[in-house]
Amino acid sequence: MGKGSVVPPLIGFAQLEKVLNHARANSLWPLTFGLACCAMEMMAAAGPKFDLDRFGAGVFRASPRQADVMIVAGTVTHKMADTVKRLYLQMPAPKWVIAMGNCAISGGPFKLDINYSVVEGVDAIVPVDVYVPGCPPRPEALIEAFLQLEEMICGVRRFPDPPVVTQELA
Repeated sequence: MGKGSVVPPLIGFAQLEKVLNHARANSLWPLTFGLACCAMEMMAAAGPKFDLDRFGAGVFRASPRQADVMIVAGTVTHKMADTVKRLYLQMPAPKWVIAMGNCAISGGPFKLDINYSVVEGVDAIVPVDVYVPGCPPRPEALIEAFLQLEEMICGVRRFPDPPVVTQELA
């Protein structure tokens, strides 16, 4: 589960937790929250060509109270940092965060000595579970991030690694 987002239970029910985690992993509802150009790639991932909905994550919610995944897509400035934190705190537990793009991960090309307004990584504001590198990352990379998130929740990968094909020299 998200780092620091859930209080550990007093009594654990292993089989019930497995069923609930499987249901959580296959019905991730991301928060509609785009800050910069990475948001266009996020929208493309939800579109018909890449179809994020086939993984159960196509229902983008406009309210943080109905979402369980925050995708921080783009540059976070100090002015926007309080809003990002507030939206994260309004999300119900368990909740997860995906940092999408170099700007969300490290400030990107905008983090210079002369540019004082850019936050150097969103992980300084909220705990991040999955990082998606790229400028901007492709929609396939965001889909892979959702698959990694599902693996973190359930403990098993939806699609096992593809077989290694060796090329014989003739």
